Amino acid sequence: MLDENLKQQLSQYLGMLREPIELVASLGDDAKSAETRDLLTQIAALSDKVTAQFDGDDARKPSFIIRRASNTEVWVRFAGVPLGHEFTSMVLALLWTGGHPPKVSDEVLDQIRQLEGDFDFEMYFSLSCHNCPDVVQALTLMALYNPRITATLIEGGAFKDEVEGRGVLAVPAVFLNGEMWGSGKMSIEEILGKLDKGADARTAAKLADKKPFEVLVIGGGPAGASAAIYTARKGFSTGIAAERMGGQVMDTMGIENFISVPYTEGPKLAAALEQHVGEYDIDTMNLLRAEKLIPASEAGGYHEVQFSNGASLKARSLVLTTGARWRNLGVPGEAEYRTKGVAYCPHCDGPLFKGKRVAVIGGGNSGVEAAIDLANIVGHVTLIEFDARLRADQVLQDKLRSMKNVDILVSAQTTEVTGDGEKVNGLTYKDRDSGEEHHVELEGVFVQIGLVPNTEWLKDSGLEMTRFGEIVIDGKAATNLPGVFAAGDATTVPYKQIIIAMGEGSKAALSAFDYLIRNEAPEEIAQAAQAA
Repeated sequence: MLDENLKQQLSQYLGMLREPIELVASLGDDAKSAETRDLLTQIAALSDKVTAQFDGDDARKPSFIIRRASNTEVWVRFAGVPLGHEFTSMVLALLWTGGHPPKVSDEVLDQIRQLEGDFDFEMYFSLSCHNCPDVVQALTLMALYNPRITATLIEGGAFKDEVEGRGVLAVPAVFLNGEMWGSGKMSIEEILGKLDKGADARTAAKLADKKPFEVLVIGGGPAGASAAIYTARKGFSTGIAAERMGGQVMDTMGIENFISVPYTEGPKLAAALEQHVGEYDIDTMNLLRAEKLIPASEAGGYHEVQFSNGASLKARSLVLTTGARWRNLGVPGEAEYRTKGVAYCPHCDGPLFKGKRVAVIGGGNSGVEAAIDLANIVGHVTLIEFDARLRADQVLQDKLRSMKNVDILVSAQTTEVTGDGEKVNGLTYKDRDSGEEHHVELEGVFVQIGLVPNTEWLKDSGLEMTRFGEIVIDGKAATNLPGVFAAGDATTVPYKQIIIAMGEGSKAALSAFDYLIRNEAPEEIAQAAQAA
């Protein structure tokens, strides 16, 4: 089950346990149960602080709980075999249960302990889902630090009947007290924010006490991280406010064109960005969604950004790096069947469509890559492209055309996603050459049609934007508003790439530096006026 190298690493981790833990398994006669028994036996053999029992009576088989020997009321349950991306989650669950401190703030732990109410979480994940571990680990931590919270973490591939019975067609999928509660990637702060109704007010009160920054970066992706690091290195007081640290990179799986790094994955790169930002005196504020920009000319000398929780921040200069999000089809049925067959992440949700027929909408690199990945999992893939030809790199097109279970439709306009009220059952498209409409019977639709800039909140700010919503910038990343700069996918810079966003973020920061040293602060202007 575990090779010698993995056993050695796990043994070192288990050496960090501070108190004994118990693994209690509920097993059947199937192969997965045998795998689970083997895994737990090997783990227990690596530490005298770990014991394994196989007399559990939970209805889900195989499953096992991890609990403290000193307090058996505190536990977390894994159903299925947590390998793949979730092996790390299981290791962390072992360490946290055994008293090793988690790498989260005391403030987060206090918020978990103070939650009032009983919360019974069930969460479905797939072993190939790169968005699932954050949710698995968040719910694990909550269950271990609050006795009124329970968490059962279920590998969907091991419980297919249950997944289909509950209509789970996208992961991560979280049920709370038996009802569907949330889907998609969520950090522990986001989960707590949904449960703790007073969180927004407390956050707003804390932000109200902050002095104006010299540079405030809005957005926490590659461009934002780069901009914040560059301005902090210049010695300016710097804040970075983001709706989600890491940005869209968190939703990216394989990255093979980040020069000098042959291969990495989005969540790993995002973690590295956040760690690098943490090396400097940068005030990082996560889970803040910007709602309005009031330029300095209207806000008393400082630019002001207002947020959805009622808070606001001020700064002498701004760097806007709010990035972009996946574009929706905008056709009937798409919103209705989102998470019910309409999906946007082939790595996360592809395993839920094993052996089924799916469509991929989009013939660019992301669409063709998605079709290739899915063709190795599902029964059949139909790629649908609006244009007269695919736009992906030729090497990807060649790979796709070599696959036997793929059909490619070009000059095809998707007009509707159809379903039976519960889940997707097909897709309608129009042949743009003949005008004829066709219907394809299938069970999943993966949308990969490009990006939309996250700039709606800027529409009344006086900032110049294109008809596509991109922030207009010059060669120095400056906007039409003095002291406001922008970088990355939210701007008019061509070619939306991670490495370009990083360079543009650095450029915007250097331009902000140049602006600040050439312009006096509002207080200095006021003092000069009084002296005169």
